[in-house]
Amino acid sequence: MDAEIHSCAELMDFIQRVGFLPLLDSGIYGYSAEDIVDDDCRYVVYSDGGWDWPLWKWKGPIVSEGNCVYGKFFAGKAGFISREWWPDFCNYRRSRHPAPAEGSIEEAILLTLEEQGSLITRELRAACGFTGPKMRSRFDAYVTRLQMACRIVTEDFVYPLDKHNHEYGWGWSLLTTPERLMGRQACLCERTPQESFARILQHFKELLPGSTEKQLLKLIG
Repeated sequence: MDAEIHSCAELMDFIQRVGFLPLLDSGIYGYSAEDIVDDDCRYVVYSDGGWDWPLWKWKGPIVSEGNCVYGKFFAGKAGFISREWWPDFCNYRRSRHPAPAEGSIEEAILLTLEEQGSLITRELRAACGFTGPKMRSRFDAYVTRLQMACRIVTEDFVYPLDKHNHEYGWGWSLLTTPERLMGRQACLCERTPQESFARILQHFKELLPGSTEKQLLKLIG
């Protein structure tokens, strides 16, 4: 993938052009936001123990301003999907992952989000009663499955503040449903799930001509 991104605005434009973009390693050489940004935008650790990662900091503005959707969509890994392609992607993925069964943990998570609007992961975990030992990884697995099913997305990122009122750390995902974020109409598609799949697959073949179909099917899910 021939690109060299130097700014958040350039990456926003690039996502609109390609439609789908994993944040980090996708399993396909050169196909991730990390791969296409300039060296100065990648993760660096300083001698005093501090660090900087411009790409990581761009996630929030891209999600809130970049006309795209963000979540763990690609084999359980995070990435961006343009709103133009979201209806087809959502259409196909939801056909593969039907709505959670009544009384299931996944249903409880979605109902909680629908009631609260949006919550960071730890707040959602507490609201759903996953407060005991070793509950975090179990709960995160449920949330990842719901993101893969296009039923939960990231609305923004929330950072703790230090005593000087400056943001620090890696930040927390502010989770919500795509219907709340974009409206129900944005999650509807006039095509059948198989038509959406065929359209997405053809797009990926044109976007990544050197990739195998097995690699592409892993991304599409």
